[in-house]
Amino acid sequence: MMCLYLQPGALNRIVAGMQRSPNVLFITVDQWRAECLSYLDHPVVQTPNLDRLAERGVLFRNHFAQSAPCGPSRASLYTGMYAMNHRSVLNGTPLDRRHTNIALEARAAGYDPVLFGYTDTSVDPRGVVASDPRLFTYEGVLPGFHALCDLPESNPQLWLRWMRDSGEPVDPDGDWRAFVDEPVADYSGCDEWGIHRAPTQYQAQHSQTTFLTNEVLRYLDTQGDAPWFAHVSYLRPHPPFFAPEPFNTMYNPESVPMPVRAATDEQESATHPLLAMVLGVEWISGPRNIKHIQQLRATYYAMQTEVDQQLGRLFDWLDANDQAQNTIVVVTSDHGEQLCDHYLTQKLGFFDQSYHVPLIISDPRSAFDSSRGRVVESFTENVDVTPTILELLEIEIPVQCDGRSLKNWFTPEPPAHWREEVHWEWDQREPADRRFERSLDLTMEELSLCVLRDAHGKYVQFGGHGTLPHVFFDLDNDPHELHNVAADPAYASQILDYAQRMLAWRMRHAERTLSGTKVTGIGLVSHRAERR
Repeated sequence: MMCLYLQPGALNRIVAGMQRSPNVLFITVDQWRAECLSYLDHPVVQTPNLDRLAERGVLFRNHFAQSAPCGPSRASLYTGMYAMNHRSVLNGTPLDRRHTNIALEARAAGYDPVLFGYTDTSVDPRGVVASDPRLFTYEGVLPGFHALCDLPESNPQLWLRWMRDSGEPVDPDGDWRAFVDEPVADYSGCDEWGIHRAPTQYQAQHSQTTFLTNEVLRYLDTQGDAPWFAHVSYLRPHPPFFAPEPFNTMYNPESVPMPVRAATDEQESATHPLLAMVLGVEWISGPRNIKHIQQLRATYYAMQTEVDQQLGRLFDWLDANDQAQNTIVVVTSDHGEQLCDHYLTQKLGFFDQSYHVPLIISDPRSAFDSSRGRVVESFTENVDVTPTILELLEIEIPVQCDGRSLKNWFTPEPPAHWREEVHWEWDQREPADRRFERSLDLTMEELSLCVLRDAHGKYVQFGGHGTLPHVFFDLDNDPHELHNVAADPAYASQILDYAQRMLAWRMRHAERTLSGTKVTGIGLVSHRAERR
């Protein structure tokens, strides 16, 4: 006898008369700062296609990722769990196979979740042989996804071969890295504005962003009327910060906002020993020449506009093929980018720029018409994304999820008891070489931090308490986070309140797979409380 397992939502749809399930277009753009949308009146970057998505859906203005870099952040995004629970805290830290995720849940409900791009998921080594190729790269595929176009950053062979076949002088099996990562040499204006003014060596029509979009459209053309679930993971505007022509000179570097930072990097370093350490790392510390900084920012914005143009092709396809009215579209990012704020590039530490990311969700069904164009000011987090998608698909939200569904923000009545703070974690451990342990005289378990940020302040607690002092920023009086007042006696009671709130948050969100279940004389009893 064969048993058929259906998620509760799937059964409801069958009982309702074989009503067609909605499609899901789940898009991530890598390293995208939250404010970089023309819908939010950014002074430079133009994103007309994301703007049109925001007009059709809901934009969450104060949305934050839970970790950095890509691997741990995506682990939170896909599982709905804080890093303290899933514990995949680095690029390369295995994701425990006992955790479910958005792809596995959608698959159990009858979808075939497909992936275009990457998820940076490291396989659980338990149960695989030592020679398994997945143990030699952190850029694995999240269980549950059918990778139709696997594009790991370290070896994007599908794109490279397509470029070669399209006429670009790249050898997919040879030294392709220089062609992809280095710009055109001796480009006009670089002497004044720096290397980021130079374009990529490949043409815009051959960029990875264009290629990935082509592959998605090719897939969509084959789907007919069957419901589909596609996760599209764009690498850009992730570094290197080079854009193809004509994007590289699209924005005037003199028009960009200036970086937020202390008067000198020495003053910035004085904020905390962690900053003093990372500001000495060449690939993290940003350029010091102000014109070079302006050009880096202009190029970053141009890379975003290139991605936006390709997103427009996807949205145009939905409109032209009568799929827009039955497709849930979600756009967010794994983390942000320092963009020379606080003299830093990349993503790290405790500053907002590394974690404040966009989130736009559009569900075209008539029940949500009242929310079109809404901008939600309340705090939301990437752990909310998986519960939201699942609830919109009428799939039961796994008990592991630390986040909450955002569905009620699409209705006239906002959710009750919503959070008034956000949290993220960052781990600096490096098991492969242990350089940070030696530099700071800390154990691996002490090389971590946790942030509680609300509308008025930001509290940062370090695992190496004592060696790494805590941080507090008074955001009402210091919105740019330039003055650490943790040692100021005037803030002692306020800091104590934040520390106690962080402890209470961790207690409420401790891993709970079985903690709400009890074996009794009448059998197994379970109760599930809503997250707050």
